[in-house]
Amino acid sequence: MRFSMGYISHPKIIPDTVEERKYQMTLARDCLNANTLVVLPTGLGKTIIALYVTAMVLQEGKKVLLMAPTKPLVDQHASVFSNLLAETKIGVMNGLMKADTRKKMADENDLIISTPQCIANDLENGRYDMGDFGLVIYDEAHRGTGNYAYVTVAEHCTKDNRSVGLTASPGGDIKKVEEVCRNLGFVRIDIRTEEDPDVAPYIHDTYVKKIEVNMPRELLDISDLLKRLLDHYFLELTDLRLTKENWPPSTTHMLMIGESLQKRLRRGERSATLYRGLTVQSICIKILHAINLAETQGMSSLRSYMAKLIEEGQAQKGNKGGKELVARKEYLDAWDMVSGSKTEHPKVSKLMSLVSQILSSDPSSKVMVFTQYRDTCDILVEKLSSIGGAKVGKLIGQSNGGLRQKEQMGVLEEFRSGARNVIVATSVGEEGLDVASTNAVIFYEPVPSEIRTIQRRGRTGRKNDGEVFVLVAKGTMDEVFESSSKRKEDQMRSRLEKLNKELSLSAEEGQMKLGDF
Repeated sequence: MRFSMGYISHPKIIPDTVEERKYQMTLARDCLNANTLVVLPTGLGKTIIALYVTAMVLQEGKKVLLMAPTKPLVDQHASVFSNLLAETKIGVMNGLMKADTRKKMADENDLIISTPQCIANDLENGRYDMGDFGLVIYDEAHRGTGNYAYVTVAEHCTKDNRSVGLTASPGGDIKKVEEVCRNLGFVRIDIRTEEDPDVAPYIHDTYVKKIEVNMPRELLDISDLLKRLLDHYFLELTDLRLTKENWPPSTTHMLMIGESLQKRLRRGERSATLYRGLTVQSICIKILHAINLAETQGMSSLRSYMAKLIEEGQAQKGNKGGKELVARKEYLDAWDMVSGSKTEHPKVSKLMSLVSQILSSDPSSKVMVFTQYRDTCDILVEKLSSIGGAKVGKLIGQSNGGLRQKEQMGVLEEFRSGARNVIVATSVGEEGLDVASTNAVIFYEPVPSEIRTIQRRGRTGRKNDGEVFVLVAKGTMDEVFESSSKRKEDQMRSRLEKLNKELSLSAEEGQMKLGDF
């Protein structure tokens, strides 16, 4: 069932442009009454809530500041707000502009849309203050922890600045959610899920299907060799009394050991145990990554990584742990198998078959493929490009010779226009960007983060029903990551609902403080 469509009527919103949805109006009005973190699934119009609250504050004669973490997201918001707001001067800012230009823009415009870093710098340097702004909007507000620029901006806000946070998934760690609320000044959390009665009529079905593949013998043999090497070094860490009893040799365990050793180093300890522990912990991290590549990515990615370790280990200034690792017999035996192998991960052929089926059944389909690693991304672009009718693009981040933000926007525009119908993306494609109406999303591997899983899944089912496929290699870390993500997602919803009740109870008692619970 769908509601018959009416439009929002407001002097600051261009008539007959924005569909009026009751849940959005309710959330927007709640945001006007108290500083609120809005948690709403991807594709259900967090931007429209921000638009309505912005219109209300502009009508009061106050300015609005809207921040988003990346320039492509800033440009996206600027485009939406420019097309929907009436009689509003909009200034788009970023860190590449001269400080004087930004100050002039802040003075002369009604709505400022910007990345947060330059706003934080300007406020710290006293170029302007928050006095003229009646509203501050933090897009992807779950980032508001630690020393992220959102936190600095919030420190310059006063009780006269209304604050609104937008996120599809703040995560299941309630301490982090509390930190976000404390840092950005939110006194309530407003949650909607697909199951809420006022949201349900606007939901398109998203069908999630797990596709399992069997690991080939050759990759299993390589993985077993690397695991034997890992066991050797993990036993040494245990003999050094650095491991936690009954914990497996996982990356989480290794990072915890590393943190503990670094603390001892900062306290001034200089012992043989400490230095050997740091070397062995770093070797274990490298081996764990190689095992993960073998099991979840495939031979090409593993070959590239192991070759890089050999190059670093043989370099004159290579670190001690790297030199030791690449000289081990188990490592050299594994390298012999990897360097001479023509075997590829079965996920590759499964993915090619899946994309081919989707495009054959409907040539107008659009598909997004997500993968963790750039090496895998390059391999998949090459393989998928051989499929008839597939026009494949790549979406990666800026670092280490990646795509500049302008190039990222170009890829997304080609996807919207149909010039590309398959996009292979790393994590840069997960957050916030409107990637057009996508028929299918494919996870090349599960990710152990509920935030990233929700954001990946939210790239489909926005304007029509969509499908999500998750490729899982049986008996590998894929299975661990998939169950971990599901568990965290279930916990997130129940914990947020509990936190919301406690915040509401505090509000009713007039306490309105995070410390109360």
